[in-house]
Amino acid sequence: MFKLLKGGECYTPKYIGKKDVLIIDKKIYKISDKIDERSMPDLEIIDCSGKLICPGLIDQHLHITGGGGEEGPESCIPEITIRDIVNAGITTVVGVLGFNDLFRNISTLLAKAKALEEEGLTTYIYTGSYSLPTATLTGKVETDIAFIDKVIGAGEIAISDYRSSYPSIEELKKLASEVKKGAMLGKKAGVLHIHLGDGKQGLEPVLQLIEESDFPINMFVPTHVNRNRKLFKQAVEHNARGGQIDLTAGENSGKGYSVPDAMEILINSKAKMDKVTVSSDANGSMPSPDGKSTVAGKVTDFFYDIRQAVLAKNISIETALSTVTENVAKLLKLYPYKGAVLPGSDADILILNKENFSIDTVIAMGTFMVKEGFVIKKGRFEK
Repeated sequence: MFKLLKGGECYTPKYIGKKDVLIIDKKIYKISDKIDERSMPDLEIIDCSGKLICPGLIDQHLHITGGGGEEGPESCIPEITIRDIVNAGITTVVGVLGFNDLFRNISTLLAKAKALEEEGLTTYIYTGSYSLPTATLTGKVETDIAFIDKVIGAGEIAISDYRSSYPSIEELKKLASEVKKGAMLGKKAGVLHIHLGDGKQGLEPVLQLIEESDFPINMFVPTHVNRNRKLFKQAVEHNARGGQIDLTAGENSGKGYSVPDAMEILINSKAKMDKVTVSSDANGSMPSPDGKSTVAGKVTDFFYDIRQAVLAKNISIETALSTVTENVAKLLKLYPYKGAVLPGSDADILILNKENFSIDTVIAMGTFMVKEGFVIKKGRFEK
């Protein structure tokens, strides 16, 4: 019940120096230069000297039920395991359905989110899928968002992709209206999470939607914006106007920019980095290295890209961490309970080895998931 993280360099994700962090049950209770442990019974002390104490990571785009299916039933990707998720330093996930809403649906997505929550993670989902009219549980996007606790927005809705339904601007306006109504009535973030492919229009439909409507610009979150260079250029311009952009981990096709490269470009262009987030798109289908087939996206790419941004690009730890913690939490209206190491925040903690910026320990809602480099939390059917 009582855990004391002693003597680690603490990032909230802002750097606040060497601190002790006291966890009581599922919450961060106190952060101080020194906390006296003598008055607390049954206290577990974790020596964090030589380590960094950071918020647990938030992945706002994870195919928890598995993506794929573009090459037939045998190409469907299995459900992800909690072991894989926590091994990437992730403590909060938002599940997406994606392209294949025939073999899987919102009910299976919701059930998997509930299963991961029972195993110790914090989970949410987006209602919807690539096409319009989009998949829902109740029959309407607005009622899914208003009445289902785990549903915090709609997505991933596909545009500029041959797999999309090529929605018109009027159809996107109607969808945005449903998202906004459901969010207001349900007191939710009301994000419209938009998949961008390699289609000719790129980000243009989103920009036109914003230009022709009165919806707040920050409810629209275009993702995969680093997957080709023309699209990324549009995204940089969108960000300069105050728009949110979401980078996808694991980009190595050569057509776009890796997350570390994209971050470097954004910083050099004086981008609004508080409007930049990173997600994994893990467990979805990705082109194979030879381009002839598809493979499953790796959740390990998520932390790897953040690590490379720090080690290879000399991007500050604060900036790199913010894209997968505080920025996401604020976007999804989960801050300061998520995405922060602050008194009163949920005890979602990522402890990193300072020397090589590698994962040492992961704590989710006060419970060890990874400890000293070993995954200790596994699902019921994992060996």
